[in-house]
Amino acid sequence: MDSIKTITTDELMKKLEQGEELYLVDVREDEEVAEGMIPSAKHVKMGDIPESVSQFEKDKEYVFICRSGRRSENVCHFMNDQGFKVVNMEGGMLEWAGKTEPKK
Repeated sequence: MDSIKTITTDELMKKLEQGEELYLVDVREDEEVAEGMIPSAKHVKMGDIPESVSQFEKDKEYVFICRSGRRSENVCHFMNDQGFKVVNMEGGMLEWAGKTEPKK
């Protein structure tokens, strides 16, 4: 199994503060994102990822996010196997200290 690239919550926060264009995908369930998600993140539930693959572009790198980092790691392995560039946010939203907003 290929090792998946990771990013810490602090590293991600710094990149966002510096205005880097990042493609964030929150794979938590609806009731979890209702409590707040990173403002620029797109919500695609983990269970919906397989049928949503066409929404992703192979030339972009996606940062996957969940509550603790485990589900997003699984999604990263799946997406990596499909040929996508992926990064897992370690620690998930449990460790995120930055701004959040309710799902739009």
